Formats: sequence, structure tokens, C-alpha cells
Amino acid sequence: MRFVQQKLIHTTTNKLASSSLTVLLVLLACLVATAAAQSASNVRATYHLYNPAQIGWNLNTARAYCSTWDANKPLEWRRRYGWTAFCGPVGPRGQASCGRCLRVTNTRTGAQATVRIVVDQCSNGGLDLDVGVFRQIDTDGTGNARGHLIVNYRFVNC
Repeated sequence: MRFVQQKLIHTTTNKLASSSLTVLLVLLACLVATAAAQSASNVRATYHLYNPAQIGWNLNTARAYCSTWDANKPLEWRRRYGWTAFCGPVGPRGQASCGRCLRVTNTRTGAQATVRIVVDQCSNGGLDLDVGVFRQIDTDGTGNARGHLIVNYRFVNC
């Protein structure tokens, strides 16, 4: 009888541990999916003269905050996407934002661009796009006239 009780306890304990592990894995997957799907709407986007092509895509020359971690990335990595400073209302801050990519959409025209975060500090509380990217999505000139665009963004894989 004692053996049967011990076997029952052992089996029950294993099932509970297995169930707990399954629940933990599902929760972890949900957190990862949520982090990957971060986005914000109606965010102010200004422009900055990073001029990456003129400075050889050199993050140190641009004095970009993220240069500490990303300046030695391959040239192709640094020039693949336009640059932005990121101070959006949703998303990681500091080093955790460096090198991440955003899909930015002009809410007025629907024009889109993918940008790489090279700075996590800006004064506008939104995005500070490289002027080339700003012009690319400012297809009707309204952003230039106002000095800013209203955009939506979402984090995407680079």
C-alpha cells in the first residue's frame, strides 16, 4: 500500500511539474511575441541631419549614442536602413533599443520606411529621423512645412 501511495505521489508531482513547465513556456512565448509586436500610433517625428552617407556611415562621427555598441558593426549593417533617434512612447530604452528597426508610416500619406535606431535620446518625445528618411516618407511636403510628421511605428526584424 505504501508503495502505491509513493508511486501515486511521484506520478502526480511529475504531472504538476510538467504542467507548470508548459504554462511557463506558453507565458514566455507570449512575452516574446508581445515584445516583438510593439508599436505606437500618432507619434511626432522630426528630422535630424545625421547625413550618414557623407560621414561614411560612421556612428562615432555622428556622435550617436548607440556607437558604443554598434560602431564596429559591418558597413553593410550600418547603411542598410536610414537612421533614427528613438524616444517613442512604446518600446525599449537605452542600449536595448540600439540597432533595432522600426517600420515608420506617415499617417497622412501612408508612405513607409524602415529605419534603424542609432540614438535613444531626442527632445521631441517621438522619433528624430534622418532628413533623408523624413523626406522619403513626407511625400506631400506637409511635414517639411510643419517641421514634423505624425507617424505610426512598429518594431520589425532588421
